[in-house]
Amino acid sequence: MPQTSSRFFDDLSRLMTDAAGLADGARREAQTFAKSQLERVMAGMDVVSREEFDAVREMAAKAREENEKLAQRIAALEARLGEPKP
Repeated sequence: MPQTSSRFFDDLSRLMTDAAGLADGARREAQTFAKSQLERVMAGMDVVSREEFDAVREMAAKAREENEKLAQRIAALEARLGEPKP
């Protein structure tokens, strides 16, 4: 009788291992499917990448700094010419 019990537990152990492997495979497949669907939806939405967003934000910051410098320069020139500010 001990041999039958041991074989039963071996079979049960093998079954549980196979079930865990199957569940892990299903999880990976679901993740891959969800990721591909999300990428497809995002591609259709015309969304910019993080790199593009950061580049444009940096360009805007530089343009803002340049505008401030030019405004100060214009104010200094107007002050030298004695023209009133609007």
